[in-house]
Amino acid sequence: MSQTRETLAQQIIEAGQFLYARGWSPATSSNYSARLSTDSALLTVSGKHKGQLDVDDVLATDLLGNSLEPGKKPSAETLLHTQLYSWSEAIGAVLHTHSVNATVLSRLTLSDSLVFADYELQKAFSGITTHECQVEVPIFDNDQDIARLARKVQVWLDEHPDCVGYLIRGHGLYTWGAQMSDALRQIEAFEFLFECELKVRALHKI
Repeated sequence: MSQTRETLAQQIIEAGQFLYARGWSPATSSNYSARLSTDSALLTVSGKHKGQLDVDDVLATDLLGNSLEPGKKPSAETLLHTQLYSWSEAIGAVLHTHSVNATVLSRLTLSDSLVFADYELQKAFSGITTHECQVEVPIFDNDQDIARLARKVQVWLDEHPDCVGYLIRGHGLYTWGAQMSDALRQIEAFEFLFECELKVRALHKI
């Protein structure tokens, strides 16, 4: 059963409070969304402090990223959210964060992807039931041309239907889930893995 706009807005507000408190969405960085209908989404508006969101700080857009509410400006990265809702009907929420670990690791990793293997917490990702697997996280170079970046992301998504998230180099993480709680779970799992990977590299001086 679809959820009301008010319920989804409250989920976005609470996600912002949680992610800001953890240091994963500092200042006005990051953006969050939830599927509103088959052809629309509810997203955070541009330039708002994510730990202090209220019900007026979200707006509805179509899946092309166009605002459905005159006077409200969507985030510049709206298209990176809406393309995910178009890509998979199972996605109900998308979170984009700017943590220190995600930012640093994406800059240290010179290849186009990061691979996690044999971590028990990999099972926190949707569709993964064992640590005996690899989770490949693509890394895309940052680009202020969001439409161009979205096209590159789309190629990866189409070739990797099991993708659970991606990084933008020097920028942050995108991940998603069937519900907001699933997307938040994946954020926590990613942040744990990012921290582990950074500590392993520091110990091995990689």
